Amino acid sequence: MMSQPNFLRHARTKLATMAALGAALLAGCGDHAAPVDAAADQQPATKLSPADQIARGRYLVRAADCTACHTSAQGAPFAGGVELASPFGTFYGTNITPDKDHGIGKWSADDFYKSLHDGVTPDKHLYPAMPYTSYRGLSRGDTDAMYAYLMQLKPVAVANRPHALSFPYNMRVALVGWNLLFLKDQLPDASTGQTPAWQRGRYLSNALGHCAECHTPRAMFGRLDSAKPLAGAALGRVAALDITPTGLAARGWTGADLQAFFATGMAPQGSAYGEMFPVVHLSSQYLNKADLTAMSTYLLGDQPPQPQPLKPAAAEADVARFKPGRQQYLAVCAGCHGREGEGKPHVAVAMLGNSTVRNADPHNLIVSMLDGIEAQKFPGLESMQDMPGFASRLSDTELAGLANYLRASYGGQPGDVSADKVKALRAEAGKGH
Repeated sequence: MMSQPNFLRHARTKLATMAALGAALLAGCGDHAAPVDAAADQQPATKLSPADQIARGRYLVRAADCTACHTSAQGAPFAGGVELASPFGTFYGTNITPDKDHGIGKWSADDFYKSLHDGVTPDKHLYPAMPYTSYRGLSRGDTDAMYAYLMQLKPVAVANRPHALSFPYNMRVALVGWNLLFLKDQLPDASTGQTPAWQRGRYLSNALGHCAECHTPRAMFGRLDSAKPLAGAALGRVAALDITPTGLAARGWTGADLQAFFATGMAPQGSAYGEMFPVVHLSSQYLNKADLTAMSTYLLGDQPPQPQPLKPAAAEADVARFKPGRQQYLAVCAGCHGREGEGKPHVAVAMLGNSTVRNADPHNLIVSMLDGIEAQKFPGLESMQDMPGFASRLSDTELAGLANYLRASYGGQPGDVSADKVKALRAEAGKGH
């Protein structure tokens, strides 16, 4: 997992996919908050003092990654305005401050719960770009705490920008039919377990963290494919990878590695990038240790599979075949990633055993080489320098050779990337994919 720290990409990716739901419908008809006790989900919010309820709500709002869609880069917190591009038009994140004219200041706790549980506000149906399909699993105690936190924020009188959607996607009435057909009470599980940690992790991952919205492929009419939970989906420029127990183990992930990744954005397998960078930056770094453990437990299951060892590098007979890729690596990559792919602390992640390099699908590896990765600052003092894109420096054939060298030498994958594959992804970037 390597990355571009664009805080809007996470929201845009969710939106690009979710916007398809309207079309399907018509066709078918900083600082850490107080820790949260895992058992508290079953406790009515009325048992908490007002101060504790607000602290809990702050934690939950972060865990739910609300900032990604509701806080623009230059705007006030939760005042909306985030531009969410999609193939069906442009959506804009809404104002969820307690402003009475433009925000949710006139909403009751019941209204707030209904918006998260059913996708219905006091005056309209929400587009499923707001992932109520996952938030539907939130407990009433938690939504009340989130509401209490948001309602004590400073109201911001910023008007919501109307969505710029083309016909027929601008017809909200279509959402009624989609909800009737596809809105389910519980998302399918990718792992198995019974322990309290697994149960808590299920809640954090499926409901609050809404991992399925990006990591589960879409079936007919844009619904989540219940047969392939968390099996990966190519929603945006950077694909959401398979995070089933089998998929994670195939790339060498352990529970401890996942916990470190969620907390810091860094692990032996690489650093967070693409849509995962804002998830860590805005959300998962604020989770307490017990919740990080729970999420990792859920993703791998109570009986996690053994992480697969890295396959040996390409056989000696293949050295000549990968020589051009090796030369490209030494010329443009080794200065940061190390001569033998070992990486350099505070400069660049290792290529040896890197999760992106080990992934069976070379999509994200090629995209990273074409587009580059901006400089990244992670929790604490860790940072990574920017990685330039090589779209203008290397040809499709040269990039394919480089990808094949990386996969065969450092990822245990076949060197089967073609120049045509690189060309296709280069063309997608030119179209603003």
